[in-house]
Amino acid sequence: MGKAARRKGADKKAARAARVPFAARPFEGLPGETGWVAMREILPAATAKLSFSHDGADHTATVATVLPLAWAGLHRADGERFIATQSGAGSGDLSRDLAAALIGTVEAEPGQPVAKTPPVTAETPRLQDLLTGDAPQIELHDGFDFWVDQQDLDDATAASLEQANAAITPTVALPSAESAYWCRIGERTYVRWVLAHGEDEATAALARLHAAGNDALGEGRLLGAFRTCGLLVPVWEVDAQAEGASYDAAMGELAGRFDEALASVRGGEALTDAERRARAGLVSRQITIR
Repeated sequence: MGKAARRKGADKKAARAARVPFAARPFEGLPGETGWVAMREILPAATAKLSFSHDGADHTATVATVLPLAWAGLHRADGERFIATQSGAGSGDLSRDLAAALIGTVEAEPGQPVAKTPPVTAETPRLQDLLTGDAPQIELHDGFDFWVDQQDLDDATAASLEQANAAITPTVALPSAESAYWCRIGERTYVRWVLAHGEDEATAALARLHAAGNDALGEGRLLGAFRTCGLLVPVWEVDAQAEGASYDAAMGELAGRFDEALASVRGGEALTDAERRARAGLVSRQITIR
């Protein structure tokens, strides 16, 4: 075997060794796991403050759903750092991708974006290795003006801001249940709830509620659920004429019924025939977002 062939083989071996392990539930173990999933998948414009440690120093940053021009991160001219959960990175471990963007903002000069997620390997830290403090407190916004906060904009960034603001989906938090949000998409309105439990037991608990006729959200009906980041997100369609906040009390009642059903599932109470049929129906309508 020639030197070139041996070198090529060694390069392939090194690449395999550095391959990032796939993380089906990338935010597991983080305080506020469901909030991270919500910011990744269902919230249009939201931010939360972070504290983290890197190279022996303490730092702060803001995690946002989206940044201008789909940047992965930004070290703003005033010194504030941002990372975006919806930047499209795809190493197979979102936690590692976001940690790489966070480190990138530390290394970037003030006023400079992190246009793309820096290269990620199996040696790249994860958010679980960097973050300090409690669960992020998510703040919803009506637009993306938090990008700039009186900073000067170039033409491309100003155009990106205008386009993003025009496309925003009205969203309201329902604080009676963790990570439950009302939203308006076109002329229809929905409530989406990120469940902080394993997919299988969450599906079984929903099936138990459905079979008993206890899965309604007020007058809203359960459409189904999608799976993302290792968690289940059921979706209800609700009255488009009602205000989003008006569903908070019903959401709290539903969360209580769900907790009871979940406790019975975890306690080993087997699903009945009707509950198994309900579960099969839920599973058949599920989609997976990676």
